[in-house]
Order: sequence, then structure tokens, then C-alpha cells
Amino acid sequence: MLPPHRHGSPLESPLMLIDLPGNAVWCGRIAYLDRDGVLNMWKENYVSSPDELEILVGSGKAIATLRRMGFRICVVTNQSPIGRGLWGHDVLYQINDRLQELLLEEDQGAEIDLILYSPYAPSDGAWSRKPNPGMLEAGRQIIDNAHRFPGEHNVLSFGDDWVVRPSESGSILVGDRESDISAAERFGVKGILCDSESGISGVFDKILNSEEG
Repeated sequence: MLPPHRHGSPLESPLMLIDLPGNAVWCGRIAYLDRDGVLNMWKENYVSSPDELEILVGSGKAIATLRRMGFRICVVTNQSPIGRGLWGHDVLYQINDRLQELLLEEDQGAEIDLILYSPYAPSDGAWSRKPNPGMLEAGRQIIDNAHRFPGEHNVLSFGDDWVVRPSESGSILVGDRESDISAAERFGVKGILCDSESGISGVFDKILNSEEG
């Protein structure tokens, strides 16, 4: 099955959720966000160190606004350089930590609840590599479990083994690739395609319109 990896913790470890800002109440909505080209600048030869990471203007404010609207934030990112042997999990850890720092510098409400990544090469056929929906499946279960059963470990199911699934009608996915949108469709969540030059801030009106609809 080749499950996803989780930033900073084993996949099964309990997740401690940070309160949503402004007394917002979580009603089950998750914003699944790709990373490169959505939150930070996409680079042809990958973002390979924390120093190379540049957030796209407005990313922090967008995340903070989503949280004030009652969304939990789950980053879901393919990171095949690990599987290709270009660098290791430790490098990605530093990059993701830097991402969170920069987002919070733009807006103190821009907390990411969960970062999941697929370290596998495309040839591995991993269920957790987009366009497959494995990261989305794991993200939903981990965040749900943290909300309903704080402090308990996660027991996750994937694909046909995950039988009882909650509705994703209020959730969204934002990505800059067709593989992101395909993963959203397979998972059953609304996918919003953004331009990698502007990222999530460039499609925020679409997000708001989807809420009104």
C-alpha cells in the first residue's frame, strides 16, 4: 500500500490540534493543500533546502482566513526526491519547518494542522502518491481522530479497506497540477486548480464562491 509519511511524527501518533482562531468551531471541513506552487514557489529542480524556500505572497493570509472560517489545514505533497535518492527525510523536515515559520510571519493565524507527504518515486505506484488519494484518506482520519478521540493513536485504513467514510462536501483541495485535481476527484472532495505563479491567493475568490454555493 505504501502509506504516506507525516511531518514530525509517525503516522499513527496522536495529533494535537491547535484551537481555531476567533472562537471558530470546526464542523468537519478540511482544506487539503498541495505545497509547491500553492503555498511556496515551485522550482523545476525541487526545493532542496530551507534556504531555497520562498512562500507565495498571500499564502499565510489565505491559510489564516480559512482557519477563521472553520477549516482545518492539511498539506498533502508529493516529494519524490526522497525516493529518487536526491536527499533524505531530514532535509524535508527542515524545509517544512521553514514553511510554517514563513507562513506565520505573514499571519500569526496561519497554523498548519497536519503535513503529509509521499516520498516515493512515480515508478513505485504508491497509493499515497497523487493522483492516488492515500494522503487525503490519511489526513481525514488523523484529523477526525484528533478531534473525536484526543490523545489516542491512529488506526488507519486505505482504499477499499476504509468502508465508513464521512462526507467531504464542505472540504476543498487546492493544487497546481492535474494530479492534484485527480486525487480530489477520486477522494470525493472539490478540487480547485491554481496557477503556480500565484498559488492559493490567486484562487481565493473561487474558494469563497464555493462556500457560497
